[in-house]
Amino acid sequence: MIKKYTNTQKSLPLVRIAVIGVGHLGRYHALKLAALPEADLVGVVDIDAQRATEVAKVCNTRAFTDFREVLPLVDAVSVVVPTVYHFEVAQEALNAGCHVFVEKPLASSPKEAKALVELAQSRGKILQVGHIERFNPPIKRLFSEVQDPVLIEAQRMSKFSTRCLDVDVILDLMIHDIDLVLALVRVPIKELQAAGAPVITDKTDMASVRLTFKNGTVANLTASRIAFKPVRRFRVFQKGAFLSADTLEGTFMKVAMHKNGNVLSEDFAPLVEHFDRVDPLLEELATFVQVIRNEGKPPVSGQEGFSALELAFRIKKEIERQKAHFITREGPSLEDWTRHTICS
Repeated sequence: MIKKYTNTQKSLPLVRIAVIGVGHLGRYHALKLAALPEADLVGVVDIDAQRATEVAKVCNTRAFTDFREVLPLVDAVSVVVPTVYHFEVAQEALNAGCHVFVEKPLASSPKEAKALVELAQSRGKILQVGHIERFNPPIKRLFSEVQDPVLIEAQRMSKFSTRCLDVDVILDLMIHDIDLVLALVRVPIKELQAAGAPVITDKTDMASVRLTFKNGTVANLTASRIAFKPVRRFRVFQKGAFLSADTLEGTFMKVAMHKNGNVLSEDFAPLVEHFDRVDPLLEELATFVQVIRNEGKPPVSGQEGFSALELAFRIKKEIERQKAHFITREGPSLEDWTRHTICS
């Protein structure tokens, strides 16, 4: 039996909600929503009837195999199906009058994402995208200290897993850091350089990107899903300070660099903060429910989800262009290109 947290807004009606797709991640969505006092988990949906039934039993709710059956019963849905189905499910939910939370990436293409943003606006419904790193304490602390970033460095690496292989590493991992960078640097991109390689799958498994913005800010992003150990580091250099967030270690570090007259101080003692393990997914979903109840604005809007996806596709296109250059010119084969990309 799921234990509910304390309801802090008893005067407002509960948000009737369903989770569509209860695989590995969707099951956690259901568990979190079942525990939220402001939410009424009306049902869970999965094309695998046995899985839907098992999750429904744990969460004390109903099981469905067709998501269309649950739409008339709820105010909102959490969409956790494979990316290729995001558009279809979210579109039908919005047309049915539901508020929609969609796991990242928002859709399979920028065109689909833009259509969802426009549909949500026309229907007057909330569309929130699951960029969960915005809710991670070290990242939130880093955001509170950022002023005018000069250089941003992000490393996101994972061991190989058979999950999420319907998308490449850019849409699987790097898109988190794309979202963070765009949230910090709200100016157009001047130049984009990217390289990547398929190593285990037939899609890009590792990628390196350099973004130069029109205000001079530079962002270097690295993502890999074939690393020996996981890495989650996000660093910002700005005038007088170096900021670093490590979401695996749960730490934030700030090094302030001061001048004494014209002499740079040698005292660079870092300020290090350690954060207790929290539940970013619970906070993310709780925020979605609160935004619905209070008629507010989502912390990661559909428009922001579209912007991150649009940039991700620009990166994908540049990687494909680089690949074509290596393959079609005389000399290097595909194997040569892959070896060059990995070693450089």
